[in-house]
Amino acid sequence: MNLFADIRALVIDALDAMTEAGALPAGLSLDNVTVEPPRDPAHGDMATNAAMVLAKPARAKPRDIAEALAERLGGDDRIASAEVAGPGFLNLRLAPSVWQGLVRGVLEAGMAYGRSDMGQGRRVNVEYVSANPTGPLHVGHTRGAVFGDALASLLDYAGHEVTREYYINDGGAQVDVLARSVYLRYLEALGREVAFEDGTYPGDYLIPVGEALAREKGEAWVDQPEEVWLEEARGFATDAMMDLIRADLAALGVEMDLFFSEKSLYGTGRIEAAIEDLRGKDLIYRGVLEPPKGKMPEDWEPREQTLFRSTAHGDDVDRPIMKSDGGWTYFAPDIAYHYDKISRGYDELIDVFGADHGGYVKRMKAAVSALSEGRVPLDVKLTQLVKLFKNGEPFKMSKRAGTFVTLRDVVDQVGPDVTRFVMLTRKNDAPLDFDFDKVLEQSRENPVFYVQYAHARVMSLLRKAEAAGIDTETSAFIAADLGKLDHEAELALAKKLAEWPRQVEIAARTHEPHRIAFYLYDLAGEFHGLWNRGHDLPELRFLQEGDPATSQAKMALPWATAVVISAGLGILGVEPAQEMR
Repeated sequence: MNLFADIRALVIDALDAMTEAGALPAGLSLDNVTVEPPRDPAHGDMATNAAMVLAKPARAKPRDIAEALAERLGGDDRIASAEVAGPGFLNLRLAPSVWQGLVRGVLEAGMAYGRSDMGQGRRVNVEYVSANPTGPLHVGHTRGAVFGDALASLLDYAGHEVTREYYINDGGAQVDVLARSVYLRYLEALGREVAFEDGTYPGDYLIPVGEALAREKGEAWVDQPEEVWLEEARGFATDAMMDLIRADLAALGVEMDLFFSEKSLYGTGRIEAAIEDLRGKDLIYRGVLEPPKGKMPEDWEPREQTLFRSTAHGDDVDRPIMKSDGGWTYFAPDIAYHYDKISRGYDELIDVFGADHGGYVKRMKAAVSALSEGRVPLDVKLTQLVKLFKNGEPFKMSKRAGTFVTLRDVVDQVGPDVTRFVMLTRKNDAPLDFDFDKVLEQSRENPVFYVQYAHARVMSLLRKAEAAGIDTETSAFIAADLGKLDHEAELALAKKLAEWPRQVEIAARTHEPHRIAFYLYDLAGEFHGLWNRGHDLPELRFLQEGDPATSQAKMALPWATAVVISAGLGILGVEPAQEMR
């Protein structure tokens, strides 16, 4: 159920009728005809650009088309008025019965209201978090985890088949550093004196890992060279860190469908297969790169390298895929990883990176474009930094992590629901200030509280209605006389509910789950406004004393509001509040 789509269909039918009548020439494309909320709500409930986009191909004045269209639309019972504005925009006002019927439609659809088949089952892979397995997740990872998870839920809600994926960066030198750091904790657990030099991980989180290794190996690795213990210690430490990361994600309510190991690409021919695919397309060559722009690094020298011709697919420069010692660059396994994703048959790939990976976007898009021959789009979403504050001061570093604030630090302070919602109150590529005091504040200035309070108010209202002997089954609200919802404030809330399916599709199309949080805040505002007006206007109170029939009609509106809030919070991964404490 999508009222904007329904009214657009009505407009299209009217234009088709005008074509049949000879008022418009045959063969006009109606693809760009839209029906949207007007910029100024005072102008009407909906507006269509039909006359403006059809005037040129129809060789007619837009106002003439708009007036003829208004006349046809005016004959439909759903249209209270159709007014031409400016050079040819058409503003529509809908009959109150439309908004009353929408409330009933929300209740009939329940949690399915707003779901869309826009995705048409397209298979989408969303890769997010993908932190190095060298320690607990920090607050920057938290934002990427929340954004990626909400985006995956949003796409699923809009009709896509979604895979949530984590790429384990366990093939690089940082895992050797982890193994050496764990080895030091292993020695420490056995009573040896150790020193953490630069380049090792000194965080307390490795203490239990070292202790577990000591229990398993005893004294076997003491005073032994790296070739004896490094490889096994690397696997042991990586497994321990991934257990820690999985637990961190679970605390945030994030569950992955697939964990993909970078290490699985090495020694299996998978990197070579991806590079050969590019070579077969004449995109791998030996060459010398131009010197870097700006200040010349002292160690730069012109030398022949094995390069990927990424400029053929939109990159600024071609990229090295092999080091001078014959080993692969960091980019090569990333190419192979995306080659694997493409081979799994996805229709679209989405990568969620931290802002520090901005320079990687063009080369990765070029690789996917080349490997899929332009068939599979890649959208890279960058999440900007999070600044933490408490008592007006920057939040101190975590001793446990050694150098950063962890995901658990944040979740333990405010809980997963608050963490997730706040992380989505800004667009992903905008910086975010996370103030521990403000996110727990009970005021309109705190969007988490404001939205949750709206849902909790509805639940409280239902409990009061039940205590008063009023039937609060959804079926009773559906059967009520919703014609009693005729005040402008009640209709305004119904109009906001009508925007939900449209907002879902816009957010899914643009890959912007923050739009859901913004919409929920606005919806909560409309609900709280109606609630407050009931203090002064008894006829707006949801519970009408001594009048169960009217109470049921009035109660249908907040219950429909709760349905939408619950659905929206579900996309964000937030549990709707039953009561406020």
